[in-house]
Order: sequence, then C-alpha cells, then structure tokens
Amino acid sequence: MNILRLIVLLCAWLAITGPAHAESVLAQFLPEQSAGELVEGADGFGPIRDDLPVAPVLRGGERVAWAFITTDFVGTTGYSGKPIHTMVAVDDEARIAGVQLVHHSEPIVLIGIPEAKVQTMVEGYRGLDLIAEAKAGGTGHDVEIISGATVTVMVIDDSIVRSGLKVARTLGLGGLAAPVAQAGPSFEINPEAPAPSSWTEMEGDGTLRRMVIEVGQVNEAFATNADPRAVRRALTEPPETTFIEMQVALASVPSIGQALLGEAQNTNLQSWLKPGEQAIAVVGRGLYSFKGSGYVRGGIFDRIVLIQDDVSVRFHDRDHRRINGLAPEDAPDFPEMDLFKIPAESGFDPGKPFRIQLLVHRDVGPVEKVFTTFDLGYQLPQQYLRAVAPPPAPPEAVAAADAAAAIAEPSESRAQAELWKRIWMDSEVKIAILGAMLAVLTLVFFFQHFAVRNERRFYIFRMAYLTVTLVVLGWMFNAQLSVVNIMALTGSLVSGFSWQAFLLDPLTFILWFAVAAALLFWGRGAYCGWLCPFGALQELTNQIARKLRIPQWTLPWGLHERLWPIKYMIFLGLFGVSLASIEQAERLAEVEPFKTAIILNFVRAWPFVAYAVALLVAGLFVERFYCRYLCPLGAGLAIPARLRMFDWLKRYRECGNPCQTCANECPVQSIHPTGEINPNECINCLHCQVLYQSETKCPVVIRRLKRRESVAASPAPRLGPAPAGHPNATPRLKT
Repeated sequence: MNILRLIVLLCAWLAITGPAHAESVLAQFLPEQSAGELVEGADGFGPIRDDLPVAPVLRGGERVAWAFITTDFVGTTGYSGKPIHTMVAVDDEARIAGVQLVHHSEPIVLIGIPEAKVQTMVEGYRGLDLIAEAKAGGTGHDVEIISGATVTVMVIDDSIVRSGLKVARTLGLGGLAAPVAQAGPSFEINPEAPAPSSWTEMEGDGTLRRMVIEVGQVNEAFATNADPRAVRRALTEPPETTFIEMQVALASVPSIGQALLGEAQNTNLQSWLKPGEQAIAVVGRGLYSFKGSGYVRGGIFDRIVLIQDDVSVRFHDRDHRRINGLAPEDAPDFPEMDLFKIPAESGFDPGKPFRIQLLVHRDVGPVEKVFTTFDLGYQLPQQYLRAVAPPPAPPEAVAAADAAAAIAEPSESRAQAELWKRIWMDSEVKIAILGAMLAVLTLVFFFQHFAVRNERRFYIFRMAYLTVTLVVLGWMFNAQLSVVNIMALTGSLVSGFSWQAFLLDPLTFILWFAVAAALLFWGRGAYCGWLCPFGALQELTNQIARKLRIPQWTLPWGLHERLWPIKYMIFLGLFGVSLASIEQAERLAEVEPFKTAIILNFVRAWPFVAYAVALLVAGLFVERFYCRYLCPLGAGLAIPARLRMFDWLKRYRECGNPCQTCANECPVQSIHPTGEINPNECINCLHCQVLYQSETKCPVVIRRLKRRESVAASPAPRLGPAPAGHPNATPRLKT
C-alpha cells in the first residue's frame, strides 16, 4: 500500500496548501437567519463571542438564549458525505429553545422526502431538557425516525444533543459544567489479566453480556406506539419465539480477545486498533438482525449505538469487521458475528459502564416504519482492570495544561482533515480494487490491438468487467459519478475551493482524477463505456434482452443525430441553474436515475423507481438509450474531451465508403455513415476494433485473406534444369 500512502500524502499536502477558512460556520449562516423563527418572540442576534462560536438570541435587548451551529462543535457528516448544518438555541435552564435545519445536501431529503417533514421533525426538539439528556447519556428522548431517512435523522439527532450538551457545559447553563478530571484513582485495562477458558465461564463472570428479546416482548412494546397500525402489524410467531439474542463483549481487552477470537484473529484485531481505540464484539441470532442492510447504502449501522454517559458512538462500515469464527469449543452458533471499532476521539472509557441500544422497527406501510428501542448494559468485570493513581499536579501545572489544551483544541477544518485521512486509510481494500480496475482498463486501452484479437474472449471479458462495475463499484461501493459532482466543483471554485469536501469520498475522488486523465487520452468513453455503473446496468440488461430475442430498434440516422443534442441542453440548463442555486440544480439533477438505481438500490418513492425502470425498459430495445440521448454527465464529459490528444481507434480508407459494417454494428450509433467516429458519442467499447481485425465481417481483412490464398494457390515457378538452347542451360561436355 505504498502507492496509497503516497496518494494520501499528496492529498494532505494539497489540503494544507489550499485556502484555509478560520471563520466559524455560525458566522457564515447567522446573517441569513431570523431570530424570531428560531426562538419565539426573539427580535435579533447579538455579536458572536470571541472565545466560542455562539451568539446571544435577543428579545427586547435582553438575552433569552444562546444560538450556535452544530457543525462548529461536533461532526455532522450525513448520508451525502457533507455536513448537515443545524442551528440550535439553548436557554439558561439548558433547554432547547429552538431548532432550525439551516443547510444540508442529503439526497434522500432533497428529492425523496418533503423538506417540511424534516423541518417538522427538527422543530420537535424544542423544549428538550439537556440536563435530563446528560443523565440519560443523550437517550432520554424518543427519536422520531422518518422512514427512508434513518441515517440522516440519526445524524441530526446525535449532533443536536451532543453539541447542545457541549455548549451548555461550557457556558454553565442549568448548572451543567464541564467534566472535571477524577481526583481519586482511575482504572485502566490490565493487559496481564488471565483469559477465561470457555464460553460458559465468560457468560458467568460478565465477560459476555446477553440480551434475549422474545416476540411477545416486541409486540408489547409496539402496542403502546401512537401509530395504531403498529398493533395491527404484530408478529404472528408464538410469543416465546426468540426475536433476537444478542451478546456483547469488550474484545479489545487482550485476554478477552484471545479467549473469544483465538490467537490469529486477536492478533489481527490488535493490529487494526490504533492507540486509544477500543472494539466490541457483537454476536446475534434470531428473527431480527442487529446489522440490517442500511449500512450497505449509507455506510452507518443504524440499528445499534453505543452509549456511555453523554457519549454516543454510531458505527460506520469503516469501523466494522466480521468475525470468522469463535474460539471457545462450547460457543453457540451465531449467524451474525461482528467487531465494531470505537474511535479514540469519542471519549469512551472502557473502565466505565456503557450500553448498546438496539433500534427495532416495524413496517406499517409500503415505505413507512415505526420504531422502539431495547438496551443491553455492559460493565467490564473488575478482573480485567487495574487501578491507576496519577500524582497530584501543582496548580500552575494544571493551569498550563488547560491553556495548552485550549490552544491544541482541533478546529473543524483539522477535524475534517483527520476524518478524510481516516476514511482513506479505512478504505484501503476499496481503493485497491478500484486501482486494479483502472490498471486493467488502462492496459486494455494501450494494448487494444491484442486485447480484441479474439472476439469471443473479448466479449466475455467486457461482460465480466461491466458486471464488476455494476455490482462492486456501483451497488457495493456506491462509486457512481454524477453531474452534481461537476456542479459542486464549479461552485467550489467560485465560492472558495477547499479539498476537504472532495477528499471525504476517496473512490469518487480517485475516479474523477482517472476520468480527467482519460479525457486527454481516450475521451469520455473510458468512463461512460466501462466505469459507469448505470451504463453497465443498461448494457447488461440489453444483452439479456438480446438473448431473449427481444427486437432491437435502430433509429434512422437523421432522427438519431437530432436526438444527440438533448443531453447537452439538459447539461447546460443544469449548469446554468447551479450558478444561481446548487440546491435547486441538485433537485433538477434527478433527471439522472443514478441515485435510484445505483445508490438507493430502487428503494425510493414509486415515481423515481418508475422513471428509472422506464429508462431501463427503453434500453432493452435501444441499447444505452439513456446514455445516447439524456445523460447530462456524458454531455459534461464530452465537452472537455475535445482536448483529446490521441486517436487510438484504427480505421481503413474503405470505412464508410463503401463499407458500413462498423457503422451498422456500433452499439450506440456513434459512427457516421461516412465512416468517421464521433468522439463525443463514442463509449470506447472497442467493438469497431474487434471488427477491424475480423476475418469474417471486415471486407478489407477478408479481401486481404483471399489475396493471400490466391497467391498461395498459384503455380510455383519451375526449379528444374533449363532446356537446351536456353541462356541459363548447363553446357554439355564434349567427349
């Protein structure tokens, strides 16, 4: 992974040398906000404090609350990979006096769920008692989950509560105060603690903590739900049926990891963890999964959360590893066995009690769900801990340490830099797979004459490559580029470029660099024809349609040529709108079916699904129908592709006059009847290069073969002695 580390270092240098923005998020958004909409009866904001990004909310000249933006205090990265900015007001009693969703880029909210519904959910935090939340570890309230936006809602909830507690403690609101260092002895993990010998022993001494929820308990919990549909959708299994059995252990403790995972897996676990990081092992069985499938799309495990005091840790896919097998011989069989990393910066203390909260949902409609929670408490047994009594520090040393800590407090930009670096390091496998795909494709393009020599083998290779693009790059990794990326880049260049926003998604970042290079060498076809998941989906479904003998339609050239400009019109329209409002442009960018078909796996409102399916159905009859006529991303890539420096596709003088074989067989009709290839429309599928060497279809090749055969079949010249009298005849000797 030396190449990966070089890339990360290069990106870090670019991020450091890029423009820095020390201004708080609150300072950016405060001038546009209305105090009266945030806090009832308020008439203005006071100046932002110099020591803390908070501003007084004024009513008649008197302060009634403190306003702040959550992003200034905690990470708020949502489903889109961008921050969700929420403005919160907290009064002197540490109650939330007002909340407003200020700015976000969540695709599921922008185009899938009404904005008003999310705003109503956010406003429901008015009156939340932060003192009670501090006592309950941030879970003293019910989270109003919106179906289809679980990840987004959980990020908003987590950011409101955690940032509210930080502000209230810093300002001393409601009697809350910043935590004081423990004066007495503290505890740390004892690396020399003996390992338990069996699963039964671990269950008996508390090394493993177990929670069993039966169907009857779940039905009872939903019976009290305000939505009457929850009762009508009760589970029909017998009440004593196990809904879920879940067990938890703090696997980062060396002796526990050794006993639970075995030597090899425990070694891998310890090498995975960085200093200060911990990990829990979670195993489960029953009707319900503690993982679910939401993390595949959103990257966040939305069914479980670790809570300790007011610290809450939600696990991302980069913090997750599967357990291959349990070491104890008496361990039960669990279909789900997983490790979850707890970041060092979370503030988690392994020596203190914590709990795992399980979110259980019940479907009450086609896309609607209701939720309830269950808690599994955990306390690391005393035999794994040892006391540590730090020496008392003199007052001047304490003051110096506090001052140093204040100076060293990471800014949001530094926190974001740490975030993207960690994401890159945690995405090594994904980056390696994408790198391998790019390397293979580059070799194919450079040595295309050899790659396409065998038509059948090349067809199998192309179908396999497109399958990997669709399944791995698209559905698994969500690495689908969009015209929104082009508009976001343009907007960033206009408003002040920053690398941070683009580095948070390493696969998209690498793909764009690869596409930029490919535009100079091969044009837009390198991405559109090989690396676009939706393009791969269209071609694969069309190939299936051909196998099923579904008729293929070839549009008349005149009509086909006049439909080409539509995608350029769409792109220019979106680009123009983005200059005025990037949010409005993102909504209009739903002309792309990528989010529905690739990112959200068709789990969306029916109009979006119907639109995506309609495009795929059209593609069954006209191959890559969407790519040809509607794709604004393809149009956006075709414009800079005019700078292409090389022409790799070989042609004969006879191409187009009279031969029309390549033009008739081009999958996207990018070859003019006169023989030239339109680089704006070519997807570099290399089918014309297959035909270029075909001994059964290309007239030029066939004619050459026949000429060789005729030459080979013509009579060979006589090699015997010349007849008498011939100048070359051998003279006779006289006797």
